[in-house]
Amino acid sequence: MNNTIVGVDLSKNCIQVCVVKQNKVISNREMSSAQFTSWLAKTKPATVVFEACSTSNYWKQTATRLGHDARLVSAKLVAKIRQNQKTDRNDALAVVQASQLVNTRFINGKSFSQQELQSLIRIRELAVKQKGALKNQIQALLLEFNIRTHAQRGGLNTVIQQVLEDAENGFCLQFRQGLQRAWGSYLSTVEAIADYDKLLGSTMEDHADCEKLTALEGVSVINAVNLCIQLGCGEAGVFRTSQDASACIGLTPIQHSTGGKTRLGSIGKKVKNSSLRSYLVSGAMSVVNQVSRREPKTAKEQWLKQLIERRGKRCAAVALANKTVRTAFAMLTHGTEYQPQPLKG
Repeated sequence: MNNTIVGVDLSKNCIQVCVVKQNKVISNREMSSAQFTSWLAKTKPATVVFEACSTSNYWKQTATRLGHDARLVSAKLVAKIRQNQKTDRNDALAVVQASQLVNTRFINGKSFSQQELQSLIRIRELAVKQKGALKNQIQALLLEFNIRTHAQRGGLNTVIQQVLEDAENGFCLQFRQGLQRAWGSYLSTVEAIADYDKLLGSTMEDHADCEKLTALEGVSVINAVNLCIQLGCGEAGVFRTSQDASACIGLTPIQHSTGGKTRLGSIGKKVKNSSLRSYLVSGAMSVVNQVSRREPKTAKEQWLKQLIERRGKRCAAVALANKTVRTAFAMLTHGTEYQPQPLKG
């Protein structure tokens, strides 16, 4: 049995490697990326534990490919265990100590394809934020001159054209050019978001698991890709049950139990992936609004309509998002398709 545990503290320019064997520190030294890759290739198979941070997925994949048992441990857990002051040497040692705790929950990490999907999602999210920031700034600048935008009168596009074409409004040439450049940046960002959506749509063709999730109520292409990444694309061991998956996304009540009494609170705000939860709840809310205005067609819609009448639309939307995650987990785990149950006679 190999009792060697390697704790690795990753950073941009250097890598701190702490080797512990039979509860004794054998070495704790700094390496470059090239040196660490060579060291992994020459070292006998061992348990290599990385602090989950930037580049940790790449190094986990590399260590696994070279025959090591690679694992990721939470950076928050490492920070709580670290002794003395914060240094690279102490961090690397704390990584080893964190991995030796009883029932330590290791992070599964992402595969190469999952990293690609997540990168596309992140690029799109930044473009969406930039779009909102540009639009808000342009509207605020125009409002300083008491120029207001109205959706019923053509919105911001009409107002911009009127301001640029009106030669008697008193604006100087430099302001007009700056406003035109800002508006051009906004339009370019809108086009970029549309292009990213097309890229994600074409990527779905190579990921059958993502594509079949779009059959779920309120699940768009963005939601399907996000769910696939979060749920591990059906990989075993990411979550034990569908309830664990839903709790990780933040769609279950917070539990604060003591003295043998179970206490369930509200939905927590601190979650691992708040954007995914926001997307799922927004998609569920659109389904809730549709179902509330017509007769239910499936057993799930009947359950949802009864829940809307009993608890309201917002609670029903969160409950539907919770059910969506659990259904998606079952579909990815068992390799099944979504088949909504029709209403009985």
